[in-house]
Amino acid sequence: MNDEGRSRTRASEPRRAASPTTRVANNTVFLELLAREASAVEFEGPVLAARSAGIGAEALAELEEAKLTALKVRALLRRRAKREAELSALFDTAGDLAGLRDLDAVLEAIVHRARQLLGTDAAYMTLHDPERGDTWMRVTDGSVSAKFRALRLPMGAGLGGLVAQTATPYSTADYFADARFRHKSDIDDAVLEEGLVAILGVPLKLGTRVIGVLFAANRSVRPFTQDEVVLLGSLAAHAAVAIDNARLLQETRNALEELSEASRQVNAHSQAVERAALAHDRMAGLVLRGGGVEDVAAVVTEVLGGSLTVLDDAGRPIAGDASVLEGTLDEETLDRAESEQRSALRSAQRSARRSGAGRKESAGQPPRKAADVIADAARSSRTLGRTVWRGNLLVASVEVSTEPLCTLVLRNGVRMSDADHRILERAALVTALLLLFRRTVAEAEGRVRGELLDDLISRPALDGLADRARRVGVNLDADHVVVVVRHGGGRERAAFWASSQAALHQGLAAQRGDEVVLLLPGDRPGLLAKRVATELSASLGHPATAGAGGPVRGAAEVAAGHREAQRCADALVALGRAGDGADARELGFVGLLVGEGRDIGAFLTSTLGPVVDYDARKGTTLVRTLAAYFGVGGSLSRTSEALHIHVNTVTQRLDRIGQLLGDDWQAPDRALEIQLALRLHRLSG
Repeated sequence: MNDEGRSRTRASEPRRAASPTTRVANNTVFLELLAREASAVEFEGPVLAARSAGIGAEALAELEEAKLTALKVRALLRRRAKREAELSALFDTAGDLAGLRDLDAVLEAIVHRARQLLGTDAAYMTLHDPERGDTWMRVTDGSVSAKFRALRLPMGAGLGGLVAQTATPYSTADYFADARFRHKSDIDDAVLEEGLVAILGVPLKLGTRVIGVLFAANRSVRPFTQDEVVLLGSLAAHAAVAIDNARLLQETRNALEELSEASRQVNAHSQAVERAALAHDRMAGLVLRGGGVEDVAAVVTEVLGGSLTVLDDAGRPIAGDASVLEGTLDEETLDRAESEQRSALRSAQRSARRSGAGRKESAGQPPRKAADVIADAARSSRTLGRTVWRGNLLVASVEVSTEPLCTLVLRNGVRMSDADHRILERAALVTALLLLFRRTVAEAEGRVRGELLDDLISRPALDGLADRARRVGVNLDADHVVVVVRHGGGRERAAFWASSQAALHQGLAAQRGDEVVLLLPGDRPGLLAKRVATELSASLGHPATAGAGGPVRGAAEVAAGHREAQRCADALVALGRAGDGADARELGFVGLLVGEGRDIGAFLTSTLGPVVDYDARKGTTLVRTLAAYFGVGGSLSRTSEALHIHVNTVTQRLDRIGQLLGDDWQAPDRALEIQLALRLHRLSG
């Protein structure tokens, strides 16, 4: 056969796949190229060499396919290497920012690092001005235009104003050709003078609040990739925290400087002044440890003696001895005590003589009510900005924006020094700060988490509940436990504690009437109820009783869980278990009455389960023996007659039951539960 015939014969034969050895060799070549990080051009080498060697078309196709796969792997590895380098740089940036203490240095470092990470011609940052409602250029890197550096961006104007208004990243490859945002002539002129074309802006956020915008910009057309947007956004997240930390640090420095100055003054005085410093430190420590108004009152009475009463803005007692408002105070005693402050009152209260500070002394005037005297002294204290004596009462009152916030009344028959006055004044300021903080937190939580939980309980069919929950970090599709707490006083402190727990554990909290309700992640209601009862009782200083329902999943189940938790809390109080926490399963047969699901199986398992399991394993009849024993009134002899066994056998079986159920199985409460469980066990077959 000639060559032409042989060629036609080979062409007519089916193609044979490349051998496994050939495929392995192909893969090995490209793996070696990948291992030494060869350039993309080098991956054409094996294909060209194979084509020159005249290998078959199918083998060449497989080699081409292997090359393309290797190039894809190479591209993926390069992207990951680039991402790792960016994340490493971001990590280094976070470390650098954490080491900076000066706010200006922090801002300059952020902007400089943004320009480095994205490789842009310029980077800059604008910060929110709450007084003017816009953002202003705070720091730049790579800028050459004075007009640009002095730029202010109203909300919604320009790319930066749009980012600040919507709290959403925006980028443009060509600023002047982009119509997605509102152009303003002064902004466009400044951008044109700077020569910027491509701009990327991401928000600087603390929680949900936008405090500024971080930009990276180029002087030529450049589309910003999604990875670059994410990278700058990550830097902005670190930057926002660093800015806030620097601000807080500066405020702390200022506070420490003030405390240091106060400390220097204290050290120059007598032992009484040192006592004032000690009291101040203790109160500051209480605030840092999350203490409350009652803790501050305890420190004051320990240091100064006597008894302290804390009144709210309406003059109602919120801590201490409320009896100070009762009874009357002798007019002669009051006038004698006021005489030392009379001159100061006349100069500072000329418009308030009607309050009684300038009253003429008269031996025949009747006694005045203690509540009226204290109210008058509180007004004088706020006017003077210092403590005021009234008889044996020392009064310090604090106001905010001309509105009274709190009043401290110390009842002590001993005249005290100026340093002691300062202790009470500082205690009043600390108390005012605590009340303001509680009020702020309570308002914020009440508007967001509290309203959401209230809607879940009272209006579970309302649209959008799951979306609202996700916005505050709560996933209603996961298991949650509803806890209802009866605390019997300290409503404001209980609400504050619950709100803090909800924020800490990504849950919800609300004050509903006299009860505190929490929705917390978890699937162990009893354990969670015990923890809530223990911790809240410790915070309040008196028992708090917690009932739990659940676990619940989804918005529709929260209301049922709340009803069950309420019934459990009420049952605990009725059973005399104030200060305890439990769910329906842990309440024994009472749980069958209050539980939303009436879980008889769980009750039988917890009450009679060990005995039933033992019978199943050993083939014994302990359950029958137990039923017979209770059926004959607990008589060993009658039990033996009913079962036709010896009394010693009954005794041995009951001893085994005691080992399985515990030594207290014959106590009245346990015996009642066991008998009920036996009846339910028999009915269930």
